Amino acid sequence: MTTDPKALPGADPHTGNREVDPVTGYDTTGHDWGGIRELNTPFPKVALIALAITVVYSVIAWVLLPAWPLGRDYTRGLLGLDQGEMAVERLDLIDSRRGEWLAQFEDPDFGQITADQALMVRVRPAADRLYQDNCAACHGAAGLGGPGFPVLADDHWLWGGDPETIVETLQVGINATHPDTRWAQMPAFDWMERAERGALAEYVAALPSGEADHDGPAAVAFDENCVACHGERGGGGLMNGAPSLTDDAVIYGQDKESVMATLRNGRQGVMPHWSDRLSDAEINLLAVYIAGLGDESGGAP
Repeated sequence: MTTDPKALPGADPHTGNREVDPVTGYDTTGHDWGGIRELNTPFPKVALIALAITVVYSVIAWVLLPAWPLGRDYTRGLLGLDQGEMAVERLDLIDSRRGEWLAQFEDPDFGQITADQALMVRVRPAADRLYQDNCAACHGAAGLGGPGFPVLADDHWLWGGDPETIVETLQVGINATHPDTRWAQMPAFDWMERAERGALAEYVAALPSGEADHDGPAAVAFDENCVACHGERGGGGLMNGAPSLTDDAVIYGQDKESVMATLRNGRQGVMPHWSDRLSDAEINLLAVYIAGLGDESGGAP
């Protein structure tokens, strides 16, 4: 069987002569894109060699390593490797190394343990990971809080900022399901006349700037209704779950409109308890980490 030369790639359809590129000496394919002609070059040998190596390696890997799925199982290969077992072994090794220092947080003397700078440097990555996994979603990656969630990186605490108190808060939560949970609620003042509520909201909104009129009728309303929880002139620090109203880190906002909403509807946040999720040692470690957030941020508001 003979082939019509006029049908060969790059051949002139009338004469059958093959067109040769004058620069490279290769035949052309006959394809032309705006004056650019395609050369009929051979497939690169390096690509063929790479393909052959890949095929050989694949066959060897299929034979030696876990490779082919078999329903709910897979072929183990001649080397008998099991990635699941390898992962468990490495996790056991990590737990073993972690347990060496974590045991010191089972029942710690917080003053002594925080004074051990070498230990604190060693545990810092694990403590930060605990915080990011369990606390950052609400309180922020640096403990700076957010709408509805208190700041952990300043000196104003709802229940106390020493490690022992933070441990208890973490264990039982706030308004949580734990039988010993801490309870705190801002009641609604919807019984108050709107005008009186508005004047009180203006007074509270002015507390952080120091421009509140402490001699006016709104101050009297504050003393009668708010001091018991928020302290004299809203300074807080009573460790009863009521926040300070004089700093800039206000949980729900302290502009007049936000305060009006708080007075009208009340507030009741929830802090879940972590005693069912974290071990005692992990809670103690986390408490030390949280207690130090204010030092690291320079007491950020």
